Amino acid sequence: MAEQEVKQNLIDNYINLLRIKAAETATNKELDIQLKVAKIKLTSYNIDTAGIEQMILG
Repeated sequence: MAEQEVKQNLIDNYINLLRIKAAETATNKELDIQLKVAKIKLTSYNIDTAGIEQMILG
């Protein structure tokens, strides 16, 4: 898998997790852990997640 594909998959995964979080009414520890891991992976590729978070979570 090319680096660009890896980046796109990470972004898609992060967006999906944020969408789940936005729909959650109760705190979900596992979801929070997965979001943190996805964010670490994204930032390791110098992908800024702030814009994505703003778009999904408002």
